Amino acid sequence: MDDGIGRRGFLIGGLAAALTVTARGTTGLAMAAEPGKRGPQALVVPVMGNYRISNPATGCEVRVRVSGGIRSMTSNGLPRAKPGTFPNAECPNAIRAQSYAARLPASPERTTYAAYALPQPFGLAVDGVPFDPLAAEFWNRDQQSGWQYDAQGGGVRLGLDRNHAHVQPNGAYHYHGIPDGLLESISPRLHSPLVGWAGDGFPIYATYGYADAMNSRSPITALTSSYRLKSGTRPSGPGGSYDGWFNQDYEYVAGSGDLDQANGRFGVTPEYPKGTYFYVLTEAFPGIPRMFAGEIAASFVKPPGAGLGGSAGGTPPSPSGGPPPGPGGGPPNGQRRSPASSRDSR
Repeated sequence: MDDGIGRRGFLIGGLAAALTVTARGTTGLAMAAEPGKRGPQALVVPVMGNYRISNPATGCEVRVRVSGGIRSMTSNGLPRAKPGTFPNAECPNAIRAQSYAARLPASPERTTYAAYALPQPFGLAVDGVPFDPLAAEFWNRDQQSGWQYDAQGGGVRLGLDRNHAHVQPNGAYHYHGIPDGLLESISPRLHSPLVGWAGDGFPIYATYGYADAMNSRSPITALTSSYRLKSGTRPSGPGGSYDGWFNQDYEYVAGSGDLDQANGRFGVTPEYPKGTYFYVLTEAFPGIPRMFAGEIAASFVKPPGAGLGGSAGGTPPSPSGGPPPGPGGGPPNGQRRSPASSRDSR
């Protein structure tokens, strides 16, 4: 059996899920429940090749074509899964359609990832929504402070919905973490679906992979990052103990987890049985990777001060392994207070 359009697949978390896993274990997008069928069956569009999504319920429009070694992605940035309510008390921006176009290498090559760090969106999900890990909030609202709030660290309220997403002032909806609505649920019994493509063309997965990177018969496990909270207290800026509020509260400790500095590794996956380098979205920091392992595609590079959806960027991390600084407001003179609401979010 091939994995072409119309093939039946098995949903990870019921018919509401957009991503499904086929009988071969490869990723597809569930377009609709199959009429007259019982059980978790759906029409599946595989995401490795050409596909198109048009979802009137959310307005999602995405088209992908693979030809001549290039994966061309165009989308309006509206999600396949239902987003939360925007504006909301902590995010005053309404969702508006965007115009995204990226030409990514279908067979990317590794480079030295320390040379390719954010400050820009990291990639596009299979539904055409950007993965954008950095928040536009800094300690004391000072972008030169060197202390950038982590979007999911709890130090600033960004009005994230269940997809770990919110909206920029220009209306751009974007993921700051694992897009649970797209996945619906991530089964620890199954290898992660392929959830998107990074700006260098390498695939992105979420959380679960093979315990032995090169053995598809090894157990499924939650892949862990190699970033750890620093010990002690901050030497400047907000002061206080390292607690995860800021990106700079973490350091890369090689070999302490399954993944490298770019939150990726080389291994086999259902879509790449011979192996590939791939990135992993993790529950723990950094969540969405902050570095590229390959050269960013020219169509994905954005000028300083602008992200894929027009947002301000942060400062790239140093090659020594510290996470990138980034944007926001914070407690003065080292005093801690309740998390702040953001009205100037990425």
